[in-house]
Amino acid sequence: MARSERVEFPGALGETLAARLETPDGTPRAYALFAHCFSCSKDIHAASRISRRLAQAGFAVLRFDFTGLGQSDGEFANTNFSSNIQDLVKAGEFLAERHEAPALMVGHSLGGAAVIAAAVHLPSVRAIATLAAPADAAHVRHAFHPDIAEIEAKGEAEVMLGGRPFRIRKQFLEDIEDHSLEDAIAALKPALLIAHSPTDNIVGVENATRLFRAARHSRSYLDLDGADHLLSDPADARHAADVIAAWAQRYIGADKTVGDERTDTPAPAGEGGVVVRETGQGPYANHVVAGHHVMIADEPTDLGGGDRGPGPYGFLNAALGSCTSITLRMYATRKSLPLDRVTVTVRHRKGEVEGHEGKVDIFDRAIRLEGDLDADQRRRLLEIADKCPVHRTLHGPALVQTREEGGAIEM
Repeated sequence: MARSERVEFPGALGETLAARLETPDGTPRAYALFAHCFSCSKDIHAASRISRRLAQAGFAVLRFDFTGLGQSDGEFANTNFSSNIQDLVKAGEFLAERHEAPALMVGHSLGGAAVIAAAVHLPSVRAIATLAAPADAAHVRHAFHPDIAEIEAKGEAEVMLGGRPFRIRKQFLEDIEDHSLEDAIAALKPALLIAHSPTDNIVGVENATRLFRAARHSRSYLDLDGADHLLSDPADARHAADVIAAWAQRYIGADKTVGDERTDTPAPAGEGGVVVRETGQGPYANHVVAGHHVMIADEPTDLGGGDRGPGPYGFLNAALGSCTSITLRMYATRKSLPLDRVTVTVRHRKGEVEGHEGKVDIFDRAIRLEGDLDADQRRRLLEIADKCPVHRTLHGPALVQTREEGGAIEM
């Protein structure tokens, strides 16, 4: 059970900043900072839900209101992107002085841009996760674009953001133009996880592409398919937090024990291998490590699990679906077919099939082909789907050789 404590610390402009520190039972595996979105507060659903979920996973998370926002003191009009960065640095210094220097930073929207820019000032940070982050700070100009002319002419203007009035000054516009986030991300040392929804209509997913391409170090991408910009669906926030928690452990080197939970993430198995190890977070949760990718496998709550990730058949469905999609894309590219997009839906069930005794495993696979394809091309693509390697593995002879680690395989 996570605990929440109200705390305060001085911000970059000398004002008192209001914060909440979410802590797990037992010793935290690491401390983290959460930066909220532009003109939001620490109590917006995405910030509170993700912070609490991370605390349940063993992280201590400090979320706070930037100067002039929420319950923090100060005038918003006096702030800018640079002061937000320095507020984050002050938050990190507060954690280091009172508890432990932060190893993880999480930022939502413009907060994601801020944590990237602030990382250079916080050498303790070893992992950064961004949620719906813009590729440059100047992206926020779109939020008050109709008022920019007045701001530049008069030096300031009152604008409406999220249904609330804010005073924006010309110095804010000048400051965001001075920050090149792609330069900052290219020089970034901590590992980076970029989480974004392809349906985000506030900060388009092309921003995630720019960030990913600019990174020159360990980088991962999480597709928040179906989520809106504010992650207003609790399920989306939980999913993001669970993946961040599992992913971050590899980079923060956490090997502490939280209660009876084993918090260390296994090392990769090498090329082509996958390692699966229990997390201790519930009876069935496992870390799944494939190369530099870290995922969670679990069972749904109705089977006694914590629903922290897909179940084993969920991963098997994903293997068949992704292999089908990739195979079709490779074929269409080679044959120059006008295939715009592939969507594969796979469901697993047990059922009776003529010619087989008893119930067998059935994978219902529905393939959606988008593009100006004729009937022959569509028919051929469906034939090719049956030739994907995972499909052949499921239909062909297969052998699982089991041994205790360190022992020989018995034939």
